[in-house]
Amino acid sequence: MRPEQTSLLYLHTAVLLFGGTALFSKLINLSALDITVYRTAVAFIALTALLIVQRKRIKLKNNQDYLVATLLGVVVGLHWLTYFAGMQMAGITIGIIAFFTYPVITVFLEPLFTKKQILKKDIVCAIVVLSGIYLLVPEASLGNQITLGIVTGVSSGALFSLRNLLQKRYFSHYGGPQTMLYQTLVASVMLCAFVSVPPVELEQIDLYLILLAGVVFTALPHALFSSSLRHLSATTAGLISCLQPLYATLLAFILLLETPSVATLIGGLLVVSTAFFETWSVTRKKV
Repeated sequence: MRPEQTSLLYLHTAVLLFGGTALFSKLINLSALDITVYRTAVAFIALTALLIVQRKRIKLKNNQDYLVATLLGVVVGLHWLTYFAGMQMAGITIGIIAFFTYPVITVFLEPLFTKKQILKKDIVCAIVVLSGIYLLVPEASLGNQITLGIVTGVSSGALFSLRNLLQKRYFSHYGGPQTMLYQTLVASVMLCAFVSVPPVELEQIDLYLILLAGVVFTALPHALFSSSLRHLSATTAGLISCLQPLYATLLAFILLLETPSVATLIGGLLVVSTAFFETWSVTRKKV
């Protein structure tokens, strides 16, 4: 198998596993905060072991980078907390569609970090995404669980966009596993004081699922995604990443019997298609 084919296999596997992460919001019988704390703690240990085995550097280059890593960890911790909370409230399919507004959100946040101008096409894309989200909302009231879940999912997308922009601007000189090691550590430590179920009280099945989520669905896909970029362009990686909602929806249907409505499918198509277009239009300029 050629290096490009191997990298493509790594990338699709990583995106499939990223999509599968959403399942744990329903499979693990814990709050979104507890899932986030335990998942990030396990991922930190797994990533540390991976870097040691690969004999790669763990320490950062200077003290300023530790401050940046801390900020990134806080943002990513809040992102994962709202990610799982949104899916627990709205369901996996609607939750991940709401989260996938992040490519469009990124377009509007990026001018805060660069001199890039917002184009007319970006405004059109935003309108399309809002139309897709509108189709998901059952009623305009935060008292409705699904509506609140959608708002939480979009908030998770905004936090993810912020993390990506901060990382690109201030932390891009580090590799994926090393970057995620510090982010998972900070996220876990930041939220651990609020855990409602301590480790000694975890059910055995939940413990196994947490280990699975942390190692196979967090540490492994980040390592695979990072490895795939050695032989694939950023354009390819970005576009294939847009398959994540599709993978998550299919897995939720197969394993949890979660069946999306027609309105959800149409709204999801609008959101994901726009995310695909924005990702393509942005990465195309960098190639």
